[in-house]
Amino acid sequence: MRLEYEDFKDESSFVVTNFNCDPSQYLLKRKGSYKIVWSNDKDVTIGIDGYEIVLKKDQMIFCTPLNVLDIPKEDGLIAIVFNREFYCIRDHDEEVSCNGFLFFGSSTPPIITLNKKDTTCFQAMFYILEEEFEEKDHIQGEMLRVLLKRILIKSSRLIRKELNDVTIPSTQLDIVRRYNVLVEKHFREKHQVADYADMLHKTPKTLSTLFKKMGDALPLTIINDRILLEAKRLLLYSDKTAKEIAYELGYNESGHFSRFFKKKVGLSPSKFREKKFT
Repeated sequence: MRLEYEDFKDESSFVVTNFNCDPSQYLLKRKGSYKIVWSNDKDVTIGIDGYEIVLKKDQMIFCTPLNVLDIPKEDGLIAIVFNREFYCIRDHDEEVSCNGFLFFGSSTPPIITLNKKDTTCFQAMFYILEEEFEEKDHIQGEMLRVLLKRILIKSSRLIRKELNDVTIPSTQLDIVRRYNVLVEKHFREKHQVADYADMLHKTPKTLSTLFKKMGDALPLTIINDRILLEAKRLLLYSDKTAKEIAYELGYNESGHFSRFFKKKVGLSPSKFREKKFT
């Protein structure tokens, strides 16, 4: 299945697919696309950034254009693929508040698990989406954006509910979201929690206390994981040398980067690259 809307004037694209055909598989290689993948029928094993994960039945995963996906040609899932031109996550952040919760360059893209009521809700929304593709008129694109926005808002509410605790007010949850957004934007040049604390007008200790309270990864871990993820992507999917990657990730000394990488992964950058291609 592949239902597609394209506007050649602004180069916007919006697709609903199950990746069972070659044109849909090509979408996985298209740059600049966000992907929402839902295992609506059974457990499905998919590849993300060189690693396999099992997406269990009634789970949804949210991937940015940075995530490299490998999805098999088999039944069991349905996905939405859209680009920035169709719906800009950053520009519409105030409307849906999904940037930093659903979409950020995490080493583990966010996954939500749907209960029976949520599943019925998403089934209805996807059914309406499929119906809208039959309407070939001048407002089709806008209708699809409205439906996508509804899916994003519902998903954002669910992930907030999973993160939320009765003792954590929404203002503190928003700090976590903003922290994730800032790390995604600045991780190449800012490697210290203090840098982000300053931008949020908080102290590093305040951030650490908040993240501990939520049971989430500590602020420094989030920075290190993001740097590490980018390093792995560049080693796996580019021809850049370890030295070039080190400089791209803000390390003035490539040896410092190599020591950081080996401490976290257990292999030097060169050995990691060799292992993945042998």
